[in-house]
Order: sequence, then C-alpha cells, then structure tokens
Amino acid sequence: MNEKTEPIKISDEERQKRQAAFDIGRGSVRLEGFIVSPEAEALNAKYINGEITSEDVIAGLDKLYKK
Repeated sequence: MNEKTEPIKISDEERQKRQAAFDIGRGSVRLEGFIVSPEAEALNAKYINGEITSEDVIAGLDKLYKK
C-alpha cells in the first residue's frame, strides 16, 4: 500500500456510492458463506472515506491474502 497517498477529497454523494457498493459486496460475500475480515473492512472504510485509492485497497488486500 502506498503510505504517501494523500487523502482524496470526495463528495458526500461519492462517499455514499462507495458505501453502497461495499455493502452490496459484503452482502454477496455473506450469501456465499464468508465474512469480510476486520482488516479488509478497515481498508474499505479508508477507501470509502477517501483516505486511500482503490489501487491502495487492492495492494493492501494482496498483502493480506497472498502469502
């Protein structure tokens, strides 16, 4: 994950869209019988709030799960 990433100014509408997309994804994962880990939840919360980019989320998830 790029620790030098500056917070991204996003609108409330964009934040709501990101939250809705993640909520749908979380629901889909639960229907498959899985639970999103606290670490993945934290990464996604940072993305939803504009603290990191989607690329940072992907890099963080890769770091967590590609061992």
